[in-house]
Amino acid sequence: MSTAPDSAADSSAVDAPIPWRVWRPALVIAFGAFMSQLDASIVTVGLASIAADLRADLADVQWVGNAYLLALGLSLPACGWFTRRFGAGRVWLASLAGFTVTSGLCALATDVGLLVAFRVAQGLTAGLLLPAGQTVLGQAVGPQRLGRVMATLGIAVTLGPVVGPALGGLLLDVASWPWLFLVNLPIGALVLGLGLRYVPRERPADHPGRLDRLGLVLVGTGVPLLIYGLSVWGEQGAVGAALGPVVAGALVLAAFARHVLRTAHPLLDLRLFANRSYAAATATAALTGAALFGAMLLFPLWFQLARGTGVAETGVALIPLGVGTALVLPLSGRLVDRFGGGVVALCGGLALVATTAPFALLTPDVDGLVVPGLLLLRGAALAVAVTPATIAAYQAVAPAQLPDATTQVNILQRLGGALGGTVFAVVLAGALPHGVASAFHTAFWWLTAASVLGLGAAGALTAAQRRDRRAALG
Repeated sequence: MSTAPDSAADSSAVDAPIPWRVWRPALVIAFGAFMSQLDASIVTVGLASIAADLRADLADVQWVGNAYLLALGLSLPACGWFTRRFGAGRVWLASLAGFTVTSGLCALATDVGLLVAFRVAQGLTAGLLLPAGQTVLGQAVGPQRLGRVMATLGIAVTLGPVVGPALGGLLLDVASWPWLFLVNLPIGALVLGLGLRYVPRERPADHPGRLDRLGLVLVGTGVPLLIYGLSVWGEQGAVGAALGPVVAGALVLAAFARHVLRTAHPLLDLRLFANRSYAAATATAALTGAALFGAMLLFPLWFQLARGTGVAETGVALIPLGVGTALVLPLSGRLVDRFGGGVVALCGGLALVATTAPFALLTPDVDGLVVPGLLLLRGAALAVAVTPATIAAYQAVAPAQLPDATTQVNILQRLGGALGGTVFAVVLAGALPHGVASAFHTAFWWLTAASVLGLGAAGALTAAQRRDRRAALG
């Protein structure tokens, strides 16, 4: 697939308006993605209420959040095969229905064990929503218009984690914790009805191949082990407790890579990484994912520990971050369609570094308008750094390869986010004995360094896309 317009025909496709028949499923799929991303963060503010109501230890209730995230990592690898076997539209609809039903079950749970079990089921269904939806859109619009449509999906993905804590705090102020899950029922039913009407259900692949069961077991074990180990390290600072799962996960994934290269029809086609543009785009997506999700750990803690802000107020204070992203993403998508994801991600990487470094210099008593302004600008920078890299990865492959590409990019972004969150949490915990303000200065410098790494990967992506264009022109 072309990474930027190379001909008059491509240029006219970029300039052509996208018909409403394409925007309708895009908006429906975006709402589904928003629900799954929202659910990952909305529950975190209610853990104390859940523990009190179910008379459980807070340590046990932490698994309400962890189980969901681990289940996401478990179901993601199978999404590529499911979409080839049943069609991306059908997989998306089934996963949305499952997500809505399991949300209701979570609200009915009478003890922590049941709630964790239902959260696992919810995470398994939610893990398919985003990659299946991306595959539907990628196959529907073609590479020349992919940026504008995927940007709509990016708004939902970015706003979910930002809005979640604020919405959760507001719900707990007026209702009990089951409403953190019940809120999904009317929204899910509405989106499912719209999806049945507007989301295309294409024919499955003629020869999807048999399910690679060994590959599913290996990657379905390795990814959750790695995410769990990194989470334990970041949350508890317990290197000994984290080392076993991290090493085991890495070894299992190495065995999976070896298995893939020796299998005719593997679960995931790692040979896609031989495409330099795709490899550079996924690396950029993973590194900017670390900068995105790692910041979602640091910013709330900075508000609460350094500035003494309450949980609900912290959620509200972070809204400018999501607003900045939502305002700029439509422009970002249009720029990707016009110039290619590499150039846009490179500019976004520069902006991300420039808007992250100031937080390493701020004092907790900084003027009230400075912080919202910086968050707004950083949100805008994220819009031009994260989503263009993801779009570039999908533009670099053929339509038949999209199921594998969307799955792999989502896995790497999740692993990048887990690794980033772990590193920043460990750095912050190690520096806190020297003072809260200086500890956050150190952590934000590390976040800036991660943004610099993403900038370097975006530079490699830009170079790879230029080579591809020269090769296409002969």
